[in-house]
Amino acid sequence: MAKIGFIGTGIMGLPMAQNLLNAGHQLFVSTHRSPVPATLKGADGCSTPAEVARASEFIILMVPDTPQVEEVLFGENGVAQGLGEGKVVIDMSSISPLDTKAFAKRINECGAEYLDAPVSGGEVGAKAGTLSIMVGGNENTFVRAQPLFEIMGKNITLVGGNGDGQTAKVANQIIVALNIEAVSEALLFASKAGADPARVREALMGGFASSKILEVHGERMVKGTFDPGFRIGLHQKDLNLALAGARELALNLPNTAATQQIFSTCVALGGAGWDHSAMIKGLEHMSNHSIRDD
Repeated sequence: MAKIGFIGTGIMGLPMAQNLLNAGHQLFVSTHRSPVPATLKGADGCSTPAEVARASEFIILMVPDTPQVEEVLFGENGVAQGLGEGKVVIDMSSISPLDTKAFAKRINECGAEYLDAPVSGGEVGAKAGTLSIMVGGNENTFVRAQPLFEIMGKNITLVGGNGDGQTAKVANQIIVALNIEAVSEALLFASKAGADPARVREALMGGFASSKILEVHGERMVKGTFDPGFRIGLHQKDLNLALAGARELALNLPNTAATQQIFSTCVALGGAGWDHSAMIKGLEHMSNHSIRDD
């Protein structure tokens, strides 16, 4: 049984923490922003991130963005103040690869190890313990943490050094966003041409166009079920990381930039909190045509 600190029990973090608790590990949860969730029966509450770190061997973060990771790690009563030899910080948030490298160096200076381990698979994967986990860091540290990753995920890959896990996650988010955009355009085209988008989706599921996005998010688009899931505002954050990185690398990512603008249309319509499959609503707005009766 490991002593695990978990900071960030939101849509994704809560079921991940629950799976660790169900596996018999001792869980310490920070209460500096909110109480221990009622569903985490048996978890111990700690008043600050520093207290979580002092009580734990592994400290897992699952928070929205780079500034929140920095605050939790290095702010007043942050994780860094409770670290020492043998402890491992595992950031499973999706944040800047460059900032991740800087955070890892600062954590190492505290005597602890650092893994960046962002995930893909959404709320469904978090609940089922089937997330894809992309890890950056020292191989020996990865081996130590692997039994915990295996409780939360199925496709677990050590990509490289610190920051490489976050780079893989940014690449993942580019692919997911562009696939959502492609499915949105296809169903919008089918509907405008007079075909039933639900039946078109069903037909496409049997061919080369089949994908997890078409299966899961295509159904959401047809039914209009856009409760998150994974919020558009968070996916925008990830594409911002991609586009900022592209500028630093002198790369052109034209389709990523165009897809980000469609997300911006959704946000302008009040949809920052919609599931990212609701990208189709941005395209529908621009086309003055909905594939549903709403």
